[in-house]
Amino acid sequence: MNDNKERLNNLRKKLKIEYLRKKIAEIEKAMEESSFWTNVEKASQQAKLLSDYKQEVEEFDYLTLLAEEENNAEFLKKLDELEFKTFLSGKYDRGGAIFAIHAGQGGTEAMDWTQMLSRMYENYFKKKNWKYSVLDLSKGEEAGIKSITYEVLGMYAYGYLKGEAGTHRLVRLSPFNSDNLRQTSFAMVEVLPIIDKDIDVEIKEDEIRVDTFRSSGAGGQNVNKLETAVRITHLPTNIVVSCQTERSQQKNREKALVWLKAKLVQKQEEENKVKEQKLKGKYKTPGWGNQIRSYVMHPYQMVKDLRTNVETSDVSGVLDGDLEQFIQAEIRML
Repeated sequence: MNDNKERLNNLRKKLKIEYLRKKIAEIEKAMEESSFWTNVEKASQQAKLLSDYKQEVEEFDYLTLLAEEENNAEFLKKLDELEFKTFLSGKYDRGGAIFAIHAGQGGTEAMDWTQMLSRMYENYFKKKNWKYSVLDLSKGEEAGIKSITYEVLGMYAYGYLKGEAGTHRLVRLSPFNSDNLRQTSFAMVEVLPIIDKDIDVEIKEDEIRVDTFRSSGAGGQNVNKLETAVRITHLPTNIVVSCQTERSQQKNREKALVWLKAKLVQKQEEENKVKEQKLKGKYKTPGWGNQIRSYVMHPYQMVKDLRTNVETSDVSGVLDGDLEQFIQAEIRML
């Protein structure tokens, strides 16, 4: 019991429970002011933060109650669950993510694999009760998806998803050729943190080029007939982002700028890591050469993570979004 109490006290500190209680009180006080609701977007963000903070505090308070009642089985289960969150202590781990999947070489096969991955991850987002929306979508000419980019909003979304970045490999009997040959396809996942507006990342107007075009995605007649889609090119770095799923050009521009901000922060952090690793060894930038997971459907059934060695023969379950064992193992390694 003494050991459990010590674990509980350590958890209180690591989850910053008293800090969260203070933030809850501050937001609730601010919400009492009529001016709070003037800026609808900011008010909505604060309301979401309030909900997330309350959920964390309520989970901890429930755990404390279980400890007092000495309900050991449930207490230990909940304690393990909350202790796992202490692994998610990175700068952006608590926030949302911009999550993209890109087809590799292989034409229709790779695009079909990308669509399979998009379904898998959408199911995982739903299991985590995260809100997600498509920022950009490029469909294949015959079938599948060339690339798709999501905005994923939810507590710890980036912390959970960041380890999914890298190359995902599929081996199966091809449904796209008459000989039914075994085919290997690749797709790459890219994960960026959604950067808080308060974090200073300067994007000068004279350093970006903004192009507009007609959206090819869903959204009704207004989206498809008017040039509501926006593509932004950051001239100093040649980074290009686009958003086409909102009904107004201004909204698409705002979403695209959030995405650009995230890419600029990632670029700076990768450059810093390269400098740091020069003294420690070779640094691998996430990319096509860094395969992280294989999904084999023929001649046997197996999904294996090449970093953690976690594997399962339940390929259909994984493709339906059962990713938690892989994601948790990767987080514990960080």
